[in-house]
Amino acid sequence: MPSADGARLLPELPGILTGDQVRTTVAWIAGEQAADGALPWFRGGQLDPWDSVEAAMALDIGGEHDRAAAAYRWLARRQRPDGSWAAEYRDGAEVSADVESNHAGYLAVGLWHRWLITADEQLVTELWPTVRRGLDLVVAMQLDGGAIGWALRPDRTPDPLALLTGNASLFQALRCGIALAGLVGEPQPDWELAVADLGTALRTRPDAFADRSRYSMDWYYPVLGGAVTGEQARDLLATGWDTFVVPGLGARCVSDRPWVTGAETCELALALIVAGQRDAALEQVAAMQHLRDDDGSYWTGLVYADEARWPIERTTWTAAAVLLAADALSGATPASGLFAAPAALPAAGTTDDGARTVDWLPGGAGTVTP
Repeated sequence: MPSADGARLLPELPGILTGDQVRTTVAWIAGEQAADGALPWFRGGQLDPWDSVEAAMALDIGGEHDRAAAAYRWLARRQRPDGSWAAEYRDGAEVSADVESNHAGYLAVGLWHRWLITADEQLVTELWPTVRRGLDLVVAMQLDGGAIGWALRPDRTPDPLALLTGNASLFQALRCGIALAGLVGEPQPDWELAVADLGTALRTRPDAFADRSRYSMDWYYPVLGGAVTGEQARDLLATGWDTFVVPGLGARCVSDRPWVTGAETCELALALIVAGQRDAALEQVAAMQHLRDDDGSYWTGLVYADEARWPIERTTWTAAAVLLAADALSGATPASGLFAAPAALPAAGTTDDGARTVDWLPGGAGTVTP
């Protein structure tokens, strides 16, 4: 989103992150990308589709649109015929044969985010078949009661185990997919029915999901993904606050370990924004800056009992989570509302003169007209 003088606006959080620091972080993420577009956890490390999409979104926030597109195209080239991806790649090769629903769906979020920032209709058209295959697979993995199985079994039936965090992410992915479907003029009523049932399960059927309550993501993700909003969201976040939040350091990854992690802390910040608790969100983004390195990268976490960074890695997805939270808080790009107000379902339409437009419903972030 350009300013009046034509300069790109980057997320800035006074007293927390400057524009120069954001540029440095974007440049660090870009430096970890391979020549063929692959965007791994770090150069030479593993790549998984979900985290790669998150890192690509950060590149678009920073104006590195060609690099973000290359990352999405890398994923598109490696999609399997059934719409899935491997859970892990190294050096471009599949390491895992698993078929996981969460990986199949998340490209829809990245591509919708890309559209909101760039109005890149060409890339949407190019990657729409990839998104459609992925979300068709997700819907095929839906269980009775609305939850979505975490994986396919060898007999190609969905595993009856459903994971709350993954399902909350898929709730967002299906909504973004529905928005993309409207944009390209190919409505997907099956997705609309699936996301309605999934939302009901996330809000009212806790027994539909495996008990992984020791993980902080299962605490805040129903809010982050947009399934739980308003007072219910605030109540939910209040229930886990003392369990997971370490004052001045960020959020624990798991309740029974003295370990705070940067990505979870920034994702919690995004959930707090959804719940209308902006000051608390700013506090969390500020608290995790102890993980920032001089080159703009972010360490994954800190075992605070030992004052030791662990694991000994700096990950593109941790840096990306920082930038997504900063964008949602600052409103710097047209995509900031995707995470700041996920309950406002974006709707696509056509004006009288044939131009395609994208509008957020009340509470959203604005209008994009290519």
